[in-house]
Amino acid sequence: MPYKSRWTIDIPDTHLASLLLKSPTAALSKTQKCYLEAARPETHYLTTHDFRLWSQRLAAGLRKAGLQPGDRVLLFSGNDLFFPVVFMGTVMAGGIFTGANPTFVARELAYQLQDSGATYLLCATASLETGLEAAKQANLPLSRVFAFDNAIYDGHTSPPPNCPCPYWSDLVAYPEEGAAFTWDILDTPSLSSRTLALNYSSGTTGRPKGVEISHKNYVANMLQYCHLPTLKPDYEARLTRARWLCFLPMYHAMAQNIFIAAALYRATPVYIMPKFDFVRMLEYTQRFRITDYILVPPVVVALAKHPAVKDFDLSSVESVGSGAAPLGREVCEVVEGLWPAGKINVKQGWGMTEATCSVLGWDPTQTSTSASVGEPNPNCEAKIVTPEGAEVLERNRRGELWVRGPNIMKGYWRNAKATKETLTDDGWLRTGDIAYVDDRGKFHVVDRMKELIKVKGNQVAPAELEALLLEHPAIADVAVVGAVINNDERPRAYIVLNPGQSATANDITQFMEGKVSAFKRITGGVVFLDAIPKNPSGKILRNKLREQAKEELKPAAKL
Repeated sequence: MPYKSRWTIDIPDTHLASLLLKSPTAALSKTQKCYLEAARPETHYLTTHDFRLWSQRLAAGLRKAGLQPGDRVLLFSGNDLFFPVVFMGTVMAGGIFTGANPTFVARELAYQLQDSGATYLLCATASLETGLEAAKQANLPLSRVFAFDNAIYDGHTSPPPNCPCPYWSDLVAYPEEGAAFTWDILDTPSLSSRTLALNYSSGTTGRPKGVEISHKNYVANMLQYCHLPTLKPDYEARLTRARWLCFLPMYHAMAQNIFIAAALYRATPVYIMPKFDFVRMLEYTQRFRITDYILVPPVVVALAKHPAVKDFDLSSVESVGSGAAPLGREVCEVVEGLWPAGKINVKQGWGMTEATCSVLGWDPTQTSTSASVGEPNPNCEAKIVTPEGAEVLERNRRGELWVRGPNIMKGYWRNAKATKETLTDDGWLRTGDIAYVDDRGKFHVVDRMKELIKVKGNQVAPAELEALLLEHPAIADVAVVGAVINNDERPRAYIVLNPGQSATANDITQFMEGKVSAFKRITGGVVFLDAIPKNPSGKILRNKLREQAKEELKPAAKL
């Protein structure tokens, strides 16, 4: 039998905005701050009332500009005070939000524009060159590209000098129009199943695909995430003093679900950093008395090793959680040692973009002493399945992790084949991750069946990099795998050169610069081989190469 959650919660059929903001006209606080710029929180912030009104103004403006229900709006920007406004305003208008990685090059952005069929592109002013080139490649009219930044907060309504596209204030209605805007009531199962967002993921393999997340999915996962902290005996007191710091990218499902939806639901103020800076993170933790660290493994490793940690007061932190990629228990124990014994227990959770965000987590009243990712969240179930499709009933036996729950995606955007390969007819999501359940009933995710590489929480598809590398005139064959260096996975290329041709490792890495985002570059090393190991059908034996990489990267034995 599948492992079912110990908890069941009510998950209503409703519009996400109705759950988080009550109604278009309900009284909301004009003093309670929900989002603040970490660099200037005294002057640049949004109260709950402000946030709803800005979102309504954008929704009204989008409708006036011609947005139809189901139209996609793509935001190409790093974290910003108005990122949550674009997300919520798009959703209020009946549109579908999709965020793109702000480090994308034009080719990558153009792909997401084309695949999603976005009718509007809001592009950070600092990235206009990339956005305009991508729009050109995707045949998106210049009139549908809008320069985006937070200067609108200070009353700016014009694009930067020499900008050929309009400023996004053109999509923001006057306050009176915004206050009068009402979003749809989605109070039945058929209505709450409307798609809310397309969060892009490479799934188990291949090029990125738009993951269709419905209002019901989003509401379910947010309530599931928020339920577990309530199990703490002192939850109410913790909630009163809670303050969060967001440096995780808001285009990504993890930050989106936690820092936009869950934060609003819990009325927890969020200090927004435009991008990750470790020392700034420490500085802001001390300055704003941040209570909860929501991290990814590279940041946990930095906490364990960076010399600057000792220079800051982190005593306000009450919980530390990590997700997006596996993390060794040894590192967790080092981090726990930064606080008095017993105060902090670093816990890991597990999820996928295809599950809105999270599926497995920890009862906060229990202590984690392993690398386990916990147990099924409320209303979720999970099981371990053999390659033949049989359920594993024994403890500590490995197989593929399958999960099911109300937060599992509708499917992949306009990709029935990929959806059928990933979702079963009875709702199970084949995760592609290898896992087992220990004697305590806790899940451990230990490996991946899928070929993806996780770089600082970002998914990298080897096939994309291999196709680009094969454009190099000296390369005859190539395989890219993930190699673990300093507790982080990085793309490592194994290359076969054409007879009579030569190239150095530096030639190869330089060739990739400008063609892909920084996290996709070949930072795990280049190794030259006589032949790429493959099975009789021609499939690359990636496991063999990953094992080879482990051996190659082992520290030299001390004499």
